[in-house]
Amino acid sequence: PAEIRDRITAVANELFEDAGREAFPTVDAVRRAARADMNTTSAVMREWRRAQTAQAVPVAVAVPETITQANAVALAALWQQAQELANESLQAAQAAWETERVELDAMRAELADAYESQATELDEVRAGLERANAATDQVHAELATTRAELSQAVMRAERAEAKADEIERRANDLRAELDRAHADADQARATLAEQQKTSDKYFVELGKARDEAAQVSAKNRQLDADLAGAVARQKDVTRELEAGRAELLEAKQQASELREEVARLNGATATYKEMLERFEVAAKAATRARKQPKAEG
Repeated sequence: PAEIRDRITAVANELFEDAGREAFPTVDAVRRAARADMNTTSAVMREWRRAQTAQAVPVAVAVPETITQANAVALAALWQQAQELANESLQAAQAAWETERVELDAMRAELADAYESQATELDEVRAGLERANAATDQVHAELATTRAELSQAVMRAERAEAKADEIERRANDLRAELDRAHADADQARATLAEQQKTSDKYFVELGKARDEAAQVSAKNRQLDADLAGAVARQKDVTRELEAGRAELLEAKQQASELREEVARLNGATATYKEMLERFEVAAKAATRARKQPKAEG
């Protein structure tokens, strides 16, 4: 349709101007911006690129007969120049054809890239659809689970309601038991009042017993004081006894030393006696020796 072709051409011109007229926009970019199909976009872009590269090419024209007859030399020179112009036009046409061929190759590459891009997008869409189907299946499974849980919840609610009825009956029984307990408590209060009167009598007797206990406690404190004095005196005696034991130990030590001294003196005396006896024996022998020569004379 003409509307789509005009939209594709307008988008191509806009993208070409945005690029500073330095590079042609790709077919895929134009297709995306114009929101057109690939076949229509590629056909319109082929014409658009051809229009952008079209150049005015001079056409070789045969020399008229009148000019040939008028001036053969001038005609030959003019013909030579015309041939050169024709060659230049041919070269320009060849260059334009080469440029168009390169552009067509680029367009084919762009179409291939666009096809690959569309294939990738299609795969992504398919994958998204599969994920959506999986999510739908999961939702169905969760819905089934929720329904089962709801059924169980209803059953639990029914059991809870039955249990609530049972609790209500039990509460009524407890209320009756509580009433009986109140009656028992009233009776217990009356009994406690009687016991309170009896305990008052006991408290009076307990006061008397406390007075007697106070007197006994005073006597005990006196006994404790006497006992403390006796303990103090016992400690003094113990200290004196310890001092006597120390003096006795010292006396025993001195006696031991005296016994050792006596033993030493006894040893010295025995030695002295032995020496004295030896001296007496020697003296007697000397006396006999002196007397013996006189007898012989």
